[in-house]
Amino acid sequence: MALTIKQIHQVETVLKNSLRNKFQNYQPEPASMPFHTRLLGKDRMALFSFIHSLNTNFGTSIFEPVAITIAAASFKLAKSQATAGLNISEAAQKVIQDIMDDLSAANTTPNKINEIEAIRKVCNKGKMKLVKPTKVDIWLQSNKNEFFLFDIKTAKPNKGSFKEFKRTLLEWVACVLADNPKANVNSLIAIPYNPYEPKPYTRWTMAGMLDLKEELKVGEEFWDFLGGKNTYHQLLNIFEQVGIELRPEIDNYFSKHLK
Repeated sequence: MALTIKQIHQVETVLKNSLRNKFQNYQPEPASMPFHTRLLGKDRMALFSFIHSLNTNFGTSIFEPVAITIAAASFKLAKSQATAGLNISEAAQKVIQDIMDDLSAANTTPNKINEIEAIRKVCNKGKMKLVKPTKVDIWLQSNKNEFFLFDIKTAKPNKGSFKEFKRTLLEWVACVLADNPKANVNSLIAIPYNPYEPKPYTRWTMAGMLDLKEELKVGEEFWDFLGGKNTYHQLLNIFEQVGIELRPEIDNYFSKHLK
């Protein structure tokens, strides 16, 4: 399934609006780096600073709206920055903690299907506790009413953060099941691109905490899941074409900052 002409135009609009908004609102940090500037040049330092600033919100300003634009044609519902729910049962919290303890101690290996079913069995048992879980970056509901909740992460997440990621994914499941115990729910980490290409993504550091088959989609796997086969490669072409089209605006922007 290829992206439609309408989707391509929508993605192009997202990219153009995001960059132009960044040009209008970006204020370089007043950091003096005299050695770097003299060695590399003011133009390269200005570009470096801008890219660093852009990277800090690339997920929310570009990847999220692009993902929603693509998924909207394939899924019954697609939304960003959604709330998984407001309640978790005390029994579900205990199950989540037991899962985390066993994984941390390497007493078990991750098995998301079993973990979800363990939470489902107790999703309404005991006192229901009001919670404020991390927002779901991408919330999808398929035509078969299967839920997919994605947490978009940077290309090289810190190894020490995997426990936090795992707990978030489990809490999302518990929140959804608290409202709908029979829900077919999946919670996953999405990494928009593989920084190691053409080599495979280095996943071994996540293996002890994440079920790599059920909880992780990287690069092509993620984008093709949203829009169908070849979506990833189409998306790269769209980014390239928008970059070419906006090149005069980009050059003009940086020329102003070099005066």
